[in-house]
Amino acid sequence: MKNALKARKGFYHELFVIVIPIVIQNLIASAVSMADVVMLGRVDQTSISASSLAGQVMFLLNVVFFGLSSALTILAAQYYGKRDRNTISKILGIGLIISLVITVTVALLAFFFPGNVIRIWTNVPELIDAGAVYLRYVAASYVFLGLTQPYLTILKSCGRIKFAAGLSVMTLILNVVLNALLIFGLGPFPEMGIAGAALATTISWAIGLVVCIVDYTGQTTIPRDFGVMFSIPKELIADFIKYSLPAFINDAMWGLAFNMNSIIMGHLGSDIVAANSVVSVARDLVTVVGFGISAAASIMLGKEIGENRIEEAKKDASSIMRVAIFSGIISGLVLFAISPIVPGLVKISPTATGYLKIMLYINVFYQMGQIINTVLIASLFRCGGDSRFGMILDTSCMWGFAVPLGLISAFVLKLPPLTVYILMCTDELAKMPFAIHHYLAGDWIKNITRDNL
Repeated sequence: MKNALKARKGFYHELFVIVIPIVIQNLIASAVSMADVVMLGRVDQTSISASSLAGQVMFLLNVVFFGLSSALTILAAQYYGKRDRNTISKILGIGLIISLVITVTVALLAFFFPGNVIRIWTNVPELIDAGAVYLRYVAASYVFLGLTQPYLTILKSCGRIKFAAGLSVMTLILNVVLNALLIFGLGPFPEMGIAGAALATTISWAIGLVVCIVDYTGQTTIPRDFGVMFSIPKELIADFIKYSLPAFINDAMWGLAFNMNSIIMGHLGSDIVAANSVVSVARDLVTVVGFGISAAASIMLGKEIGENRIEEAKKDASSIMRVAIFSGIISGLVLFAISPIVPGLVKISPTATGYLKIMLYINVFYQMGQIINTVLIASLFRCGGDSRFGMILDTSCMWGFAVPLGLISAFVLKLPPLTVYILMCTDELAKMPFAIHHYLAGDWIKNITRDNL
């Protein structure tokens, strides 16, 4: 029994060589988000609430990028294990086409109709006005991200994790520096408030895109040939639809459902919105290791499966689950420890502060379920070629359980905002038993690569 639970020799080294750059990237991303919240929280509550609601557009796009990243990694990691670089280039082509169609559409809506977009999340006039300003300034960054994210995903799937993480870290640090300069008008820069936060994001990712273009012209990971990239055979499209599209749909449906929670809270008042914007950043900060493990597992196991090392991949999956559970416990303890400190970092109303204190302690437990479910559904099942199960489970639990519960409790029963929030946090608990049962069944792992594409 002891040997069965023991990880193979070299497992932890392989895992954490991938995990550490991803965790550093995610940690800085969360720290930047926290810095945004703190800076705007020092301006006024309207700015922090409006940026949080306007940021739901970026949240939805990040869900798209996460889903697209998972979808591309499912195929790219296995083909990297097979050493088929031409097919990996074609997978990038698929990713760029999908990403640009979505991001260009969203950017145009955000720039030309920002007020209409922000009304999706709130009916409070001052939040609509401030949120519309934010969206107009941040719109172009959506397209920049639409070009860079698929490219960075492919690089990570092919082992160039340090470059991908390094670029993200660079843009995030640049973002927080520009935030300080443009929000408060330090030195020769104008004081722009919420508009400065949005403009800082756009400038940062414009520079990130330039770095990616320069890297692409000199890299040897994939062919530098657009003819190869966009010459996509129908068999690969069929495989993307069968194995990868469910992952993309899964994350899109999950993101829409999670966003629906923000819409519900946006109609319950700015106090709960402000508290949620802070608690979301705090939760993201403590879960970076767990989500890093999830991302690393997809790359590591996908490569092993592509090399037909199926039994080794199964054993490594068990080791990854033990690491994920341990990570969830440690993350919960960290969040519990910092919970008394967080409310003092922002300037929000006494009511919002009261909500925040309780919401932080709720998330001590919520994030544990989130980490375990993410590793199972978004990592192990997907890299094993079984993304369909996660799509069905997430969609049914979110849209058949969590969202209706939130809508009924908020608008039919008219329960207090904090009670509504607690009920909406039951989604991870609802799907965990089904995810664990599917994992233990063990039939989710297979090699899905083809020859001569």
